[in-house]
Amino acid sequence: MQAHEVAVRELTNEADALRITEFYLSENSFDDQRHTPGELEHFRTAPLLSLSQRNHKHWFIENEAGDIVAVTSCKENEHQSGGFLWDYLVVHRDYRRYGFAKVLFAALEAFVRSAQGRYILTYTCDLPEYQPIQKMFRKNGFDLIGTYPNYYYEGEARLAFYKPLSP
Repeated sequence: MQAHEVAVRELTNEADALRITEFYLSENSFDDQRHTPGELEHFRTAPLLSLSQRNHKHWFIENEAGDIVAVTSCKENEHQSGGFLWDYLVVHRDYRRYGFAKVLFAALEAFVRSAQGRYILTYTCDLPEYQPIQKMFRKNGFDLIGTYPNYYYEGEARLAFYKPLSP
């Protein structure tokens, strides 16, 4: 199953929101399974909330069996001023290196541009498990703009990345 063979679906219903939550919480989603309490709450509530909030979207990819194997999301900043926060990008460990992350990011960026977004802000952890996503951010035009020491847990910093969008 290659990226050119997949369809990116936008979240539009409660049943799929619950499936996204299940995927987030599965052992096949994140390499680092030591989630913070806030992450767990986010995984349980954000997909459903995105169904009713302005400019808050989730996209996902399913395998041939109809199982969710990749998810990403973004939402406009709280000021509704054209800045967007790219939230989680998660690909099932058995489906990595097929280009799904790239396809999902393309859908997300197209949405942000269509919503007249001025920039995309995103973040990740500085642990070694997160080096692939850091590389993806840089490859897609994001610059590292800040570090929040001990953000997630003691010894785990948050790295903030920023991509300006041309009008």
